[in-house]
Amino acid sequence: MSISISTNSAAMWASNNLASTNSSLQRSLTRLATGSKIMSPAEDSGGLAVGLKQRAATNRQEAANTNLGNGNSYLQTQDGALRLTAKIIDRISELKTLHGDVTKSTSDQDAYNTEFTSLQDQLTSLSKEKFNNVSLFSATALSVQSTEDGNTSISLTGIDLFGGGTPTNTADIANAANLGAVSLGSITGALEDVADHRATNGALQSRMNYASELLTVNKTNLDAAISRIMDVDVAEESTQLARWNTLTQSGTSVLAQANQSPQLALKLLT
Repeated sequence: MSISISTNSAAMWASNNLASTNSSLQRSLTRLATGSKIMSPAEDSGGLAVGLKQRAATNRQEAANTNLGNGNSYLQTQDGALRLTAKIIDRISELKTLHGDVTKSTSDQDAYNTEFTSLQDQLTSLSKEKFNNVSLFSATALSVQSTEDGNTSISLTGIDLFGGGTPTNTADIANAANLGAVSLGSITGALEDVADHRATNGALQSRMNYASELLTVNKTNLDAAISRIMDVDVAEESTQLARWNTLTQSGTSVLAQANQSPQLALKLLT
């Protein structure tokens, strides 16, 4: 092999290999530092696109789950108001029976009617209750998105205690002039109406709980899929780091020796 001063092929080869090895070393260090396997689109454009799309889907799933939780809170608040409504109607039923006692004087009956009037006011107040400024009792149904793609939703049946102008048993009680004007049929019917409303409410709560559980499971599985695409395998990358580190050190040593080769030509000139 000829000895040349102007061209050091060995040093150039060593330099090129060292640059490549050092680049791989820096990539491994960056991956381990960030925990991400894909540092730029150039490394895995397809994987990056899929990962970003799936990450957006998990964010939507989390948001949908939050909406379901808020919807469930709405239903729970509504059920609390319905439970109190039933207690009020039950008390009115008791007052109605006591009012009909033949041994009661007119003043006694007036006392019962005073409490009845107060309970009527409370019924009217309950019908106007709101959750985050959304009416608890309205004929208009509410729709809650239950999947991240928006293709599935749960309709919360509208409940209007007073019927919005349509006569109902509860409205008959709330609008009665006194206990004498209230029929036991209206009281019984109102209690049955409230029971039906609470049954519907409970069924919706159950469905929303299952929908929320499905979203949670789907998000967990999707997060695992994203991790396989985007996250670095620390054990594997640590092995690669040790490899590139060793090659970089040996490459540096070889380059140093290759740079000393032209000095052999100088010795021939002395």
